[in-house]
This record gives sequence, structure tokens and C-alpha cells, in this order.
Amino acid sequence: MGLDALGGSALTDKNLAVPEDGTEGIPVTYVPSRNTVFLAYALAWAEVIDASTIYIGVNALDYSGYPDCRPAYIDALQNMMNLATKKAVEGGTIVLHAPLIERSKDDIIKTRMELGVDYGLSVSCYQADEEGNACGLCDSCRLRKQGFADAQLHDPTRYW
Repeated sequence: MGLDALGGSALTDKNLAVPEDGTEGIPVTYVPSRNTVFLAYALAWAEVIDASTIYIGVNALDYSGYPDCRPAYIDALQNMMNLATKKAVEGGTIVLHAPLIERSKDDIIKTRMELGVDYGLSVSCYQADEEGNACGLCDSCRLRKQGFADAQLHDPTRYW
């Protein structure tokens, strides 16, 4: 079952509109427990392949109010991983890293540009069209545009 079967979010339910003017509190674009689902799969796979580290790219500074992008959530998941895995019970560890969690969007953009990331190949938009053109209005687009502006770099995103 995919997360779209659960609904409850404008990103998984076509009957809910993506807001284009910012919101208060946890927005309708929050996908219930999405990062928990992703991390549960990552944790299971980490145990299978005997990995010692899991990385997740959440960010608490421009996270749109999503509760599963905060340091407290990452800390809680780490505690759960230490209790709920064979590896941890037998004395090993699987460490959860969130290296972007407290970095500004412009800092993240600058670092990725230095690493050679081609932002022209990526789309952050919550409602991009089939050609990958972004709306420029949703939270994700606004945060991306502001990040490029703050970094004083050209945003190669194709907006409608």
C-alpha cells in the first residue's frame, strides 16, 4: 500500500488543494508519518545489510511545520532504533544522522552547488506539471526561491 492510499495530505490526496499562500500550524501538505515509514524501511534494510548509519535529509529551519523534521523527532527515532533492533540489543548500533537539520536553505544550496549538484535537474514543487515545471507558489517553491535569493545564486528552476 502506498501513502496515497491513506490520504490525509494534499500531497497524497487529489481532493485536497496545495496551499499557495502559506499557512499557520502544520500544513495540509504534511504526509502523516511519512518520515517514520521511510525510516522504518531504512532501518530494516540497515539491519539486513549490517549498516551502521542511516542518513535523512530533513531540515528543521524551513520544514513547513512538519513534526517529523525536528531534532526531537530524530532523537526519539534514534532512541527507538536503540531499543527495537537486533543489532542494538546485541551491543551494536545504527546511528541516525540528519546532517541538514539545522542548516539554512541558502547554506544547503551553496554546499550542493560547490559539490556540483545541477539544480536544473531537480524539482521541489508540491504540484509540478508533467514536464517538471514548478508552480512557484507552494511552500516548497517559496522556500527554494528564497534559499537561492539568500545564497545570491541563480535559481534554474522552471516555474510556470
